[in-house]
Amino acid sequence: MKIEIWSDFACPFCYIGKRKLEKAIENFPHKDKIEVIYRSYELNPNAKETVTNKGYEAFSESKGVSVDEAKKMFDQLELTAKAYDLDYKMSEILMASTRKAHRLAKWANTFNKEHEFTELVFDAYFTKGANIATDEVLLGFIEQVGLNKEEAKKVIKENMFDDLVTNQINEGVSLGLRGVPFFVFNRKFAVAGAQPDEHFIEALNKAYEEGPLNHVGGHAGCGCSDDGCEVK
Repeated sequence: MKIEIWSDFACPFCYIGKRKLEKAIENFPHKDKIEVIYRSYELNPNAKETVTNKGYEAFSESKGVSVDEAKKMFDQLELTAKAYDLDYKMSEILMASTRKAHRLAKWANTFNKEHEFTELVFDAYFTKGANIATDEVLLGFIEQVGLNKEEAKKVIKENMFDDLVTNQINEGVSLGLRGVPFFVFNRKFAVAGAQPDEHFIEALNKAYEEGPLNHVGGHAGCGCSDDGCEVK
């Protein structure tokens, strides 16, 4: 079974959704037959690599909400994340561009290292307040997963894998993606957003049945779109 995950490193529900899926797979009797594939998406293609504001202030400025509203939303996200053993520090996040991280993730995938790289990027963004758009931070992750730092520098400098990132974003949209995370099971069933845990279990079971692409749980899960993140 192939499970494709469209996500963005700057999406808080994408990291939570990743954990939800991992939990469902761990308890799935056929987990040894599952292949998880990461697909790219950008919530803010216009985000800059160098940012000054962080956390509540940055979100308030970007989305046009008050700092108090941003804090309430972020506090709820931190509580949700804790349920999946994720220690979010939303007041420290740096809302920088994720494009370079996506390109390096696709390069890492050619060495079967995308899963490890993805985990490091998510953790750094949401729990450590790192700027994941900087070469220094990203190349540190490359070294941690055992890949060649000099080759990674070439990927960055020559803008390699940029077309692949764009193609994956477009492909997700063609499959009905309205926001992320977006999980597609065997191109038969989709889970949109960080749905309740049981919907992931349901999708795993249903993916063994024939049929067109259907949305398990509808489009009502917690997730992020270009307009912002929604807690439900």
